[in-house]
Amino acid sequence: MRRQKGFSLIELLIVVGIILLIAAIAIPNMMRARISANEASAAAGTRNLVLAQFQYQIAYPSIGYANTLAALGGSSCITPSSTSACLIDQGLANSSTQPKDGYLYGAAGDKSKFSVGNYPAIVGVTGNNSFCASEEGILWIDPTGHNNSATCGPPPVPQAMQH
Repeated sequence: MRRQKGFSLIELLIVVGIILLIAAIAIPNMMRARISANEASAAAGTRNLVLAQFQYQIAYPSIGYANTLAALGGSSCITPSSTSACLIDQGLANSSTQPKDGYLYGAAGDKSKFSVGNYPAIVGVTGNNSFCASEEGILWIDPTGHNNSATCGPPPVPQAMQH
């Protein structure tokens, strides 16, 4: 009698079970790692916006600080202007409507003060914390993930800006 070669149904079910167990462990860790990467990018993006606001105010003192992300960005940087200063990349300039690394950004400013920040597009999925800063140069972290890009107040956790 010939013996057939191959795997039995039980062996295949055991292998599938092991693969599912590994996936159940790995997927949540991967999601947490992605959220951490998005939050690191968001904090760096807020710092970049603060520096861009300071540069904008120096370049256009009669206007003060930029009121929109579009004013800080620019697609044609041959001759920067107050409406297209080319101080941030286009991806960050468009991030008020199109999330950048899972975060939506915003900016507000006038002659003497500004506020910039971001918040997760989907709290708990793309990020947990929101970040904001103003002319003091302090990066504030809001663990609730609220939209505070236009009104940066002092939530409980400040983080000093590094130059």
